[in-house]
Amino acid sequence: MAEGIRDKVAIVGMGCTRFGERWDCSTEDLMVEAFEEALADANIERDRIEAAWFGLSSDDQGPGKSALSLSTALRLPNIAATRVENMCATGTEALRGAVYGVASGAYDVALALGVEKLKDTGYGGLPERTKGTFEDLWFPSVTAPGSFAQFASSYVEAHGIDMDQLKEAMAHVSWKSHENGAKNPKAHLRKRVDKDKILNAPMIAYPLGLFDCCGVSDGSACAIVTTPAIAEKLVGEGPMVTVKSMQLALSNGSEIGFDGWDGSYALTTRLASQRAYREAGITNPREELDLIEVHDCFSVTELVTMEDLGLSKPGEGWRDVLAGTYDADGEVPCNLDGGLKCFGHPIGATGLRMVYELYLQLRGQAGDRQLDTPKLGLTHNLGGFPNKNVCSISVIGTC
Repeated sequence: MAEGIRDKVAIVGMGCTRFGERWDCSTEDLMVEAFEEALADANIERDRIEAAWFGLSSDDQGPGKSALSLSTALRLPNIAATRVENMCATGTEALRGAVYGVASGAYDVALALGVEKLKDTGYGGLPERTKGTFEDLWFPSVTAPGSFAQFASSYVEAHGIDMDQLKEAMAHVSWKSHENGAKNPKAHLRKRVDKDKILNAPMIAYPLGLFDCCGVSDGSACAIVTTPAIAEKLVGEGPMVTVKSMQLALSNGSEIGFDGWDGSYALTTRLASQRAYREAGITNPREELDLIEVHDCFSVTELVTMEDLGLSKPGEGWRDVLAGTYDADGEVPCNLDGGLKCFGHPIGATGLRMVYELYLQLRGQAGDRQLDTPKLGLTHNLGGFPNKNVCSISVIGTC
């Protein structure tokens, strides 16, 4: 029977660039910036890294399909390196590869790095040139805002609430993101925005307004992982940070066929989080998790995710949001770094950026955003659409 990876792998170094419109940098420059911070944080030599996983989603806009760009830019010592892609979960997928490599005993020290440079495309959303030969025929005009607008409408219908109530809760989510992002020197958007402006912003896809949608960014994030035994010799002051669980769930067609799915929740988030909780030994996530980083591609996504993660009861997420449960000073602080909405969303880097915030918080290095001695956190990615997606969950904590 599988034992899982709980506390078998430690994170000893992390780095993250400033996210934003990085016209001054190439993709390779961003990779080097994140890597050098992680290497200095880990206090190890480059030659000790034995394998690497490289997260890059949009190879057509990036440095190419393989991991050669990673190996070359970082001057890695001719080691095994693999490029991975799994939509918006790409960064977490890179980390999963590195973590599993160490947990299996194949390597003592491994690297995970994710990057994306999307602003160079001049396109406001995710620059997918194709979703595949046949999917482009099935969904010739699908858009991310449109599909998540339907998510919001389905949520309202399923739980019998008024759309104005949901819009007020979504505005609170966006307001919170801007408040948190304003405290983060590496965030793309650092300007506070009041709720009236959010509620009266131009409509993108009803009921999603401009401030309910995240943009895209340039950026990179990086992690160096090893065994706890090696980490004990490397970690300086502060607690050791270990991986408690990593789980992945993909849609299998049941949602798209509406086979018992009503469109008001993300089935994969429910499944992946349940598996992650079991692996990490979590029985009451609302009480045990000290902070979370979730995939707020749209404000409604964050709201519904609170229910799918088991933190709010079904149909009650919007009430908990308005009650401040997930604010910086709330019961379970969410997206303290600004989230996708304000830190930014360079697809390949996003999952690792989320872990970066948990790592800083757990190590007591989060500056103005620092919580009081957090011990356990969770990250969540959702790539794709509500009816067809990839969900990744990571639980990270002190040991």
